Amino acid sequence: MRLDVYRASKALAQQVEQARIRDAELRDQATRAAKRVFLGLCEGLPNDSTAMRRKYFVMADNSLHETLGALDLAEAIGAVSTTKQQAIQALGVGVHQMLRGLMR
Repeated sequence: MRLDVYRASKALAQQVEQARIRDAELRDQATRAAKRVFLGLCEGLPNDSTAMRRKYFVMADNSLHETLGALDLAEAIGAVSTTKQQAIQALGVGVHQMLRGLMR
């Protein structure tokens, strides 16, 4: 599971970057949040402390929701295609489920 969530969160950041959101503010928010998902996960995975792992995984999950919200809004205002938004949303749901599994 650890390697799966690592790969999926990395793919999420790649897809957000490649989506080329046409609204500068939403593009900035979405790409920064997607990077925080990946980097938060990278900080949490090697921690032996359950509390510290949870802290980083919660932060990554919060950033994931910000990423998906920015993509949803970008699609709503026509700044990204529905196809790209839906693909990223689907990947995000998988990352969310894996993150929740790590928090148990």
